[in-house]
Amino acid sequence: MTLNYDEIVRKYEKYVFQTYTRQPLAIKKACGAVVTDVNGKEYIDCVAGIAVNNVGHCHPAVVDAIKRQAEQLIHVSNLYYTENQALLAEELSKLTMLDRVFFCNSGAEAVEGALKLARKASGKKEFVATEHAFHGRTRGALSVTHKEKYRKPFEPLAPAVFVPYNDADAIRAAINENTAGVILEPVQGEGGVIIPSDGYLKEVREICDEKDTLLILDEVQTGFGRTGKWFAKEHSGIIPDIMTTAKAMGGGFPMGAMLAREEVASNFVRGDHASTFGGNALACAAAIANIEVIKKEKLVKRSEELGDYLVKRLEGLNKDYVKEIRGKGLMVGMELSIKCEDIVSKAREQGVLLNCTSESVLRFVPPLTITKEQLDTAVSMLNDI
Repeated sequence: MTLNYDEIVRKYEKYVFQTYTRQPLAIKKACGAVVTDVNGKEYIDCVAGIAVNNVGHCHPAVVDAIKRQAEQLIHVSNLYYTENQALLAEELSKLTMLDRVFFCNSGAEAVEGALKLARKASGKKEFVATEHAFHGRTRGALSVTHKEKYRKPFEPLAPAVFVPYNDADAIRAAINENTAGVILEPVQGEGGVIIPSDGYLKEVREICDEKDTLLILDEVQTGFGRTGKWFAKEHSGIIPDIMTTAKAMGGGFPMGAMLAREEVASNFVRGDHASTFGGNALACAAAIANIEVIKKEKLVKRSEELGDYLVKRLEGLNKDYVKEIRGKGLMVGMELSIKCEDIVSKAREQGVLLNCTSESVLRFVPPLTITKEQLDTAVSMLNDI
């Protein structure tokens, strides 16, 4: 059965929970940095599933790995050992310099595990988080997500104190005898691509050590080359106690992970935490292939170079509308003096997919495989708008 656009929309309106504001676009297929709708129109994708498709849509190596694995073993649960999970855990430990990995299915699930582990390891219950932070919409993750419209309908949540981002002294003042951990993003994504000052994360690390408080870094959006490093923590040279990642981990296949230092991870014992589908053979095969592509095609370095190129191109746009451009690698935010939803709509009509966050920030998180020519087309289109 092949449905047209109107038929797809009608079924969504009748059967699907109305929890998303969807754009009037039904995507049929995708390759690299281009997606195609059900009518055959192509779009340059500067959203990449919200920083998911770092190696591009349907990368042949990832597709091949999924096909081969699906013919052999898809899922058996974590009652048993599987080769792919063992290999991927070792690879992630080496990439992150953290000792142990817990596999799950999403960023929110990874954050849930991180908060749970921090409570168990510390024996404390409260968290310090930052203003404009976004860590997920499940109950625990929501408790450390700042925006009131996300939180208010579901309170009471777990206790958390919010302090300004990029203010280490505020974190120092907020930590008390009940603080289990400090959680923050090394670059705030939903908050509008907010990049901290150079010494911020290092100072927060020192404060957490001084106060005997666990430091949790949320690298769900910043991982796997997005900011021009494998993980954004590398820009500061610090090692957190606990780290979360997801989005770009599986090359488009749903997957997440929580990682921790040995002395923290050892507080989770058999039965403390679980995930039925976490680290299944198919997801791990996709993630292994994804990491191999990033290495082979040198996409971390490419992200750094193309990010600099994109920022320079955006700096040529009309200064009457552009307030500030912020970026690390191919994670770039352009703050405007006007709201940007209308710009997103006009860009889509002209064949470019963009994302608006914090009302006035255009967020660019395209595949790391995008070409300069495709970026030029996107910027040229924005200039016209």
